[in-house]
Amino acid sequence: MTPLRQRMIEDMRVRNLATLTQKTYLQHVALFARHFGRSPDRLGPEEIRSYQVYLTTEKKLATSSILLAVAALRFLYKVTLKKDWAISDIPAPRKPQKLPVILSREEVARFLGSVNHLKHRIFLTVCYAAGLRISEATHLKITDIDSQRMMIRVEQGKGQKDRYVMLSPKLLEQLRTYWKAYRPKEWLFAGNLPGRPIGRHALERACQKYHRRCGIPKPLTPHSLRHAFATHLLESGAAVRTIQLLRGHRSLATTARYLKLATHAVCATPSPWDLIAHAEPPSPEAPPAHL
Repeated sequence: MTPLRQRMIEDMRVRNLATLTQKTYLQHVALFARHFGRSPDRLGPEEIRSYQVYLTTEKKLATSSILLAVAALRFLYKVTLKKDWAISDIPAPRKPQKLPVILSREEVARFLGSVNHLKHRIFLTVCYAAGLRISEATHLKITDIDSQRMMIRVEQGKGQKDRYVMLSPKLLEQLRTYWKAYRPKEWLFAGNLPGRPIGRHALERACQKYHRRCGIPKPLTPHSLRHAFATHLLESGAAVRTIQLLRGHRSLATTARYLKLATHAVCATPSPWDLIAHAEPPSPEAPPAHL
C-alpha cells in the first residue's frame, strides 16, 4: 500500500465515512491514476478535466457514476493532498431530476402475493411496511423488533443515524409466523454464512424473479417499495415532516419531492375549468340568406 493511499484511508476514517463510501472513493482514485499511469499527487486540474471527458464520451458512464468519481477526487485533492485549487477546478455534472415510477397499492399487494418464498416475502414486506432501505432491512436484528411499543429500531441507517419506524400490527403477525418457521438467533434475516445477515444481491435477484412472475410492467426493485411507502403515506394524509423522520432523510427538501409523486392527491384537485359556472353554449348562427 502506497503512503498516499494509506493517508487517504486515515483521512476517511477520521471523518467517519461509511465503509462503502471509503471503498468506492479508493476504487475511483485508483482508476484515475491507472488511466494516466502516474501517481495522483503528480496530476492536476487538466488531467482531471481530461478524465471527466473520457468518462463522459468514451466510457459513457451514467451521471451518478461520474458524480462518485468527482466526489472521490475532490476528497483526495482537497482533504488528503490539501491543494488550494478552487472547487470549480473539479466540476460536477448536473444530475437529471427524474421521478421514480410508483407502484399503486394494488400493485404492491399483487407483487408481494406472487412471492412464494416465506423469507423473501417477509423481507420485501418489511421494506414496504416500514419504508426501509434494503441495507437497513438486511441488518435488522431480532432485538430491533419492539412489539411492546410497536416500533422497529433502525440502527445506523444511511448517514450512520439511528431512527425508529412504525411496526404494523399486520406485519407483526407475519413476523411471528416467520420466526416460528426459521427461528433466527441474532439477525432477523440470517444469511447462508454463520453469523452474517442475508446478502442484498441475493435479495435483488429474487426480487427480479418475482417481478417477472407477477407481470407488473413497471420497474420494480426493493427500493421501489420504499418509494411506494412514502407516496402512499402522503396520499393518505401524512405530514411531510413525519415521512421525513420515518424515511431517515437529512433534508426536508428530499422528502418534499414526494409531493410530485402523490398523484392521487395532486391530480384529483379540480381543474379551475370545473369551478366556472358555464353558460349554455349559444345556438348555432343561422346561415346568411342568399341575396
